[in-house]
Amino acid sequence: MAGNLHHGDLDTASAPRRQNRINYFQENALDSIIVIVNAGAGLGYCGGWVAALEEKFRSHGVEADITLAKSGAEMIARAEQALADGAPVVVAGGGDGTINAVASVLVGSATRLGVLPLGTLNHFAKDLKIPLDLDQAVANVVQGRVCQVDVGEVNGRIFLNNSGLGIYPDIVRDREQQQRHLGRGKWPAFGRALFAALRRFPFMSVRLKINGEDHLRRTPFVFIGNNEYLQGLTLGARERLDSGKLCLYVAQKPTRLGLLRYGMHALFGKLGEARDFDVLSASELVIETRHHHMRVATDGEVTLMKPPLCYRSRAAALHVIVPA
Repeated sequence: MAGNLHHGDLDTASAPRRQNRINYFQENALDSIIVIVNAGAGLGYCGGWVAALEEKFRSHGVEADITLAKSGAEMIARAEQALADGAPVVVAGGGDGTINAVASVLVGSATRLGVLPLGTLNHFAKDLKIPLDLDQAVANVVQGRVCQVDVGEVNGRIFLNNSGLGIYPDIVRDREQQQRHLGRGKWPAFGRALFAALRRFPFMSVRLKINGEDHLRRTPFVFIGNNEYLQGLTLGARERLDSGKLCLYVAQKPTRLGLLRYGMHALFGKLGEARDFDVLSASELVIETRHHHMRVATDGEVTLMKPPLCYRSRAAALHVIVPA
């Protein structure tokens, strides 16, 4: 079995060498596979569910080694062990946060990521056209082809979908606290958190360094997408994940009504035409602020980071199994 690649190897390897590794994996049939499922989301996974999932893989001639992980730390530890053992495929089962946790271990290696979309939104799976039906997703893991996709990174932390500053991390944090301490459902908690954030409507001053230029902005939010977001009626979707670019979206001193207007522009694919709204793309960018620490959301997970926030696109750094 070929050894694992480090990120530096991927950056310097030629395209033919990378393709040869992909062909090697495709031509060698799997007889076993590592599957990591987020069991901490309260979805009722049990021994019977695990046995049923094992049988789904077995019907395709593959034995599944399934771990029901109760925390992000357990997911990462299992993925790290699989990578150290030379596993050619590691499958993540859960929502976008779960996929992020497992992918963060596999980025820069030749190990392939399989996806079982078991979350609420499943943005990453949808953008790669991975089936949301569990039976079809299992079949895709075994029978699909391998593609290389970009990942975003901020101060060493990976994101597959997007990263946000300002009002968005506040909403996510408030929603999680309501779910944890008050027992509210995800969407009711989100609605209350959104209302509270809009009522406070805090602004922050940032310096954006992108494409050799500095932009000073006072804004309630900054949004950074791994590739381009917010196109047409498919709000939040991306047409591609391999451009090697991050896309930055920032509004300049909007009102609450202005935020609604931006939403309408985004709905019809004209966000770039909105007044006092910047849409910029680059392979890397830096965000500076006077704050000593900032809450930064990455794929829905909030982390406290120390500015400057250094973003970059790691082009073609993740091997993902997608429909053939």
